[in-house]
Parts: sequence; structure tokens; C-alpha cells
Amino acid sequence: MTTPIIDRISSLLEPVTSSLGLDLDEVELVGKAERRRLLIAVDRDGGVGIDQVAEATRAISAALDESDVMGESPYTLEVASRGVDRPLVSPRHWRRNAGRVVAVELVDGERFEARIRASDDAGVDLAIQGEVTRFPYDEIVKAVVQIELNRKDV
Repeated sequence: MTTPIIDRISSLLEPVTSSLGLDLDEVELVGKAERRRLLIAVDRDGGVGIDQVAEATRAISAALDESDVMGESPYTLEVASRGVDRPLVSPRHWRRNAGRVVAVELVDGERFEARIRASDDAGVDLAIQGEVTRFPYDEIVKAVVQIELNRKDV
């Protein structure tokens, strides 16, 4: 659920991140008064490195300083890559994680782990114990990439 302030921040920052070749993946404002933290997650095909995060931080900070969207109260800005622990919520997340194992929960409550084979704007093909099954995104409640320490290229 977004709030009006998150929508305003997102509208301000979307062109900034886009101009850097990044997707504005998530905006979160936590805390109150002087302890507010503005958390910005960015992503792109091929991943985001420290240099891209630093460049994005400078550009985002400048855009926020030039606007009144954050008001007069102080805040801490944190810009980071999306990270693997965040749920897959858009088709681009699925596409960027092709070949990885995900923990999936469906609307009917079923839970399983599967490997992402392919995806498009409508759904994803998941390999479950070698059998590939198509799932429309609206059937998936939650999906999170699982860390594989000894990942085999598949």
C-alpha cells in the first residue's frame, strides 16, 4: 500500500533513476520527526554495483534537496540495490532472476520451491522437481529467491 507522500517521492525520483538506467524499485519512509529514514531501492538488468548506487545516491539527494517533498524535518537517505531477500512482485523481477530457485506461496496456500525457467508479462514457468508448470502472477501470493551456495548453472 502506498501513501500520498510515497507517491510524491516516487513521482519525483522515477525520472532521476530512469536517467541513470535504473529502475526505482521501492520507496519506503520509516520513523517520525527527526528519526525519519527514506529507503530507496534501485535495480537494473545485470544488477546494481556500488558505483551505480553512489551515482544514484548523489542524483536522488540533489532531486530531494531541490524539492519540498520531504518537508523541513531532517531525514536520513539510504539508497541500495534491491537485494535478494525482497519478494518478486513484478515481471521484471522474475525475468532478472531466471535460473534461480524461489520459495513460492500460491493463493490456495500451497507452498513449494522451484527454479525459474522463463517469464513474461503474464506469468512464469517454474520447474518443480523437473516438471515445468506455468503460473499466472495473480496465482502467486509471495515468492522470494533462495540463496544457493553451490549453485549449478542450469
